[in-house]
Amino acid sequence: MEKIFHGRVVVPGTAHAKALVSRGGLNTLASFQKALMFGDKKATCSDQNNPDLYGKPLAGCALCLPQTIGSTTGGMVLFCATKMGRQPACLLFSKPIDSLAAAGAILSGVWTDTPMPTIDNLGDEFLDAVSTGDAITVAEDGTVIVG
Repeated sequence: MEKIFHGRVVVPGTAHAKALVSRGGLNTLASFQKALMFGDKKATCSDQNNPDLYGKPLAGCALCLPQTIGSTTGGMVLFCATKMGRQPACLLFSKPIDSLAAAGAILSGVWTDTPMPTIDNLGDEFLDAVSTGDAITVAEDGTVIVG
């Protein structure tokens, strides 16, 4: 059964991908560090403090999370991941996006040919309804379909 959510469009675009869900915040630097430094094209999550994501590929997934946490380099890390083709298919936030993650997502769409659709304010119900592996569809208007 499909579940439909509506959020605020931060970066427009469409996406179809499998969900990768984190119930905790995403430490962008810790998660992408090895992928950016050592050439891991799957962008395997290297943040051992995030058991939901650790060891799982971040590239090409619909990354579902409450928020980002950690380093002030977070925006640049997202941009670099996109520039290297190792970004998630989309970023889906249950809470309002922070300015650093927003900057990285927006600059990825402006400075590369690969926009990373980003939707926030999907609500806590979104994270309650989505599970890793679920099919996700993102529409231009901020509609997110789970299932």
